[in-house]
Amino acid sequence: MYCKSHSVGSDSVLACCDEEILGKTLEDNDLRVNVSEAYYMGKKVGEGEMAWMLREASSINLLGRKSVGVALKEGLITERDVIRLCGVEHAVIVRL
Repeated sequence: MYCKSHSVGSDSVLACCDEEILGKTLEDNDLRVNVSEAYYMGKKVGEGEMAWMLREASSINLLGRKSVGVALKEGLITERDVIRLCGVEHAVIVRL
């Protein structure tokens, strides 16, 4: 899995995705999702490090079964919070 932090003013967005989909374009009918290396490819992390990063981030964008699975396991989201983009699990967490 890869995670990359992006600064947005005084907040940050943590973008995490599964290694298998990084750099690919996911397509389904009219929907097209570019899993951009510029957006997602930061540090390669394991489950433990990602869990720590997820707890510290103010906003999170997750794409992929493994990445979403870490947030589920940590209790940060539930199955109801997960959608599928082109058949791939996706979740967004925003802390106010």
